[in-house]
Amino acid sequence: MRPLDGITVLALEHAIAAPFCTRQLADLGARVIKVERPGSGDFARAYDTRARGLASHFVWTNRSKESLTLDVKHPKGQEVLQRLVAQADVLVQNLAPGAAARLGLSYEALAPAHPRLIVCDISGYGDDPARPGPYRDKKAYDLLIQSESGFLSVTGTPGEMAKSGCSIADIAAGMYAYSTILAALLQRGKTGQGCRIDVSMLESMAEWMNFPLYYTLDGAPPPPRTGAAHATIYPYGPFPCGDGKTVMLGLQNEREWQVFCDKVLGQPALAGDARFASNTLRVQARQALRALIVQAFEPFTAEQIAQRLDAAQIANAQARTMPDVWAHPQLAARQRWTQIGSTAGPLPALLPPSLPAQWQPRMDAVPALGAHTEAILAEAGYAATDIAALRADGVV
Repeated sequence: MRPLDGITVLALEHAIAAPFCTRQLADLGARVIKVERPGSGDFARAYDTRARGLASHFVWTNRSKESLTLDVKHPKGQEVLQRLVAQADVLVQNLAPGAAARLGLSYEALAPAHPRLIVCDISGYGDDPARPGPYRDKKAYDLLIQSESGFLSVTGTPGEMAKSGCSIADIAAGMYAYSTILAALLQRGKTGQGCRIDVSMLESMAEWMNFPLYYTLDGAPPPPRTGAAHATIYPYGPFPCGDGKTVMLGLQNEREWQVFCDKVLGQPALAGDARFASNTLRVQARQALRALIVQAFEPFTAEQIAQRLDAAQIANAQARTMPDVWAHPQLAARQRWTQIGSTAGPLPALLPPSLPAQWQPRMDAVPALGAHTEAILAEAGYAATDIAALRADGVV
């Protein structure tokens, strides 16, 4: 058995945050019914065509789900929704603020008839009616939340801020939604009661920004934008080698600094240089120290420097590209790749991280738009003639 076998999740979702949450619930065995707009579906389906004709974001966040097309604003569509809610353990939605409530899908509206239901609302700025805040109704996309949370202020180079290369704000919100739903299911097992979960992208990212927040406590200067280097530890980041390749390395303490000078740079006397006698001083003198390190690395290839770093037990890594990650020897050795189905044929997929060996994750196909509509409606009690009528009316 998987941990969430027998759990049904009804998802009114689009883009990344909510689909990322519910896909992980599906990984653990939950049945996820994804409600999509007839004709077009989740707009993330059209982001690109890079995954053999399918959208890369959609393939990533929507495997193992069932797709139901439904016009949720149509009266008959709302009737369908209420039937599905009655069968669900969890409702997840990231519609515009207030939209779920207008559809009668707020926790307050549903709890009297469905006291065991867990309702998870994901939004940009929080959608608690008791504490709406001035930003509640603002549109919120990943990049905008990266900006509002201060992430961009500490990410990039001294001359220009830079966004994260992946949807970090969506991922943060999706992870908190996922973990809190698991906690709510545990609590329901003890009390028999469901609850409402209010997940804000801004609050999720603000939590992840606590290091720079505390670093600037009481008006202290913020950590500088330092590209791929660490803002407050040095040396920690990328360094070029003589073959034109880059090695990433990181030192954490004074013992490692001494070993680095002796075993890697071959300059044991440098460890006693007063300019570099502590991490704080090395950060302040990073330009001078970087020049010395680059000069010491210049006669060697990145592989040779990596061997020296490994021998000295100094943390290091390759600056890998996407093709490199597809072929990463550690992922291959740990057998982390499998295949999932799709309308484009088999696609490679990473197994979920961290699951115990006793749990076999659910790795089903990425659903075609509306692929499960008739089966879901039939299970909800609709006869074939009823389903045909709903289709004729444009409800599904």
